Amino acid sequence: MKEEHLTILLLGGGRKVSLAEILKERGKDLGYNVSIISYDISLEVPIILEAEVIKGLPWNDPGVVGDICNIAEEKNVDIILPIVNGAIEVASMCKVRLPKVFIPVTDFSGAISLFDKVEAAKLFKQEGFPIPRTYTVLTAKMPAIVKPRKGGKSRGIQIFHDMEDLMHLQNLSGYIIQEYIENCKEFTVDSYIDSRGNILVSVPRERLEVMGGESTRSRTCDNAFLEKFSREVIEKLKLRGPVNLQFLYDEDTDRYLLMEVNPRLSGAVICSILAGAPIADYIIQESRGKALKPCHDWKEGTLTARYLKEAVFFD
Repeated sequence: MKEEHLTILLLGGGRKVSLAEILKERGKDLGYNVSIISYDISLEVPIILEAEVIKGLPWNDPGVVGDICNIAEEKNVDIILPIVNGAIEVASMCKVRLPKVFIPVTDFSGAISLFDKVEAAKLFKQEGFPIPRTYTVLTAKMPAIVKPRKGGKSRGIQIFHDMEDLMHLQNLSGYIIQEYIENCKEFTVDSYIDSRGNILVSVPRERLEVMGGESTRSRTCDNAFLEKFSREVIEKLKLRGPVNLQFLYDEDTDRYLLMEVNPRLSGAVICSILAGAPIADYIIQESRGKALKPCHDWKEGTLTARYLKEAVFFD
């Protein structure tokens, strides 16, 4: 039987070589010949080892949606996946313009509020989710952690122990100010929600080591509270597709706090996939209109340790 060809366009695939490999492997096992294209602002990115790389526009460029839509039509793209935060809003806009392409992402109105940390904190509080205390400049208490409202990978995050130092930070309106919790553990829950809102899998994992905002060492864990918490967030926010939810556990006060909701694949989703969560399978099968079955038998205690590997480019 001849394999059906599938083309997947990653928005900001950059360093996600392992993800490209897994999408190809799972596609092959499911009877599809998967090819990967990555839309990046540079051609010199590691994913070129597994994908065709197309040099694109910045996510905030007015022409980026039209550019991606043109590429999707030229390359007969079947699936579009946003990989970085800046691409989430873009993907949600492409979803409206490309009805024949499978783009498993939350609608634009939902995506835009989650991408702005100040607006996201307001939304979380409105929905009754426990979050770290969020301050204004006038109400801030030390120590405080300050994060850029937009962006990711832990860029621009600062911890302040003195109010005077905080007041010297330029463009304070461009940041969110929250309580700094020193004694804590970090968790991510990798989930997949089909187009009808069914939560097919949710895998909590502890972020044991983090570099550049991404977990380089993770271990899956059986945590019924986080699974329930994640379900409540997903259902109230009407999330779709691959989603990662980030939590803090405050060891001093014994409380779990919602930090971020990213309607995209997480940087370390490979850990959950290798533990048995069929997230790559869901993406491929749902794009083909196949029936999907929930997964509850992923392996607790699966640990992945990520490492750096070079991709070499010559002039």
